[in-house]
Amino acid sequence: MAGAATMLDEYRTFFATALRNPRMVGAATPTSSAVAATVGQVVPTTGEPVVLELGPGTGSLSNGIHDRLPTGARHIGIELGADMVEHLREHKPWMEVVHGDAGDLLSILDQRGIGKVDAVVSSIPWSLLDDDVQDHILKQVTEAMAPHAAFTALTYLPADRTAGGRRFRVRLAETFDEVLTHTTWKNFPPILHYLCRRPLV
Repeated sequence: MAGAATMLDEYRTFFATALRNPRMVGAATPTSSAVAATVGQVVPTTGEPVVLELGPGTGSLSNGIHDRLPTGARHIGIELGADMVEHLREHKPWMEVVHGDAGDLLSILDQRGIGKVDAVVSSIPWSLLDDDVQDHILKQVTEAMAPHAAFTALTYLPADRTAGGRRFRVRLAETFDEVLTHTTWKNFPPILHYLCRRPLV
């Protein structure tokens, strides 16, 4: 019953924020466990890695990340929505939740004594962002990544066909040496994953 209550609370928080500010959420529903499992594959399972989650929302991906993290790891979540921050702090106490903007991620990491991260997982609505905002966040992401780190961004498959989605795809190709894609069909709508490594700048 506790799990069902948590799920209901997650959906309630998600839809309340989406109705007030759809550009902040950029999603129709929280993502599925199949998406979370795919995202989790980039998370290191040894050492003391630092994983940065941009726009965790209600934390539908966060459990998939947390389940793979070894003892001593750090999971930092930067979330813009105040209601979602409150939800995360209540339901994901193991995550270091920051109420802030992904565009300030370098200063946020610096304040926490973090120089480099081992993985970045992004659920922010890239296709809805202006060009300069996309560039600004991506620049900070690449500066924060350790040489071996991976950057994973998620977008709804239909959003990838929009002008903003196409711009984001081009930016990724210009920013990273390797850009792989994978589609999770067990989600509505289907989710397109970008897996990127080795920044070019």
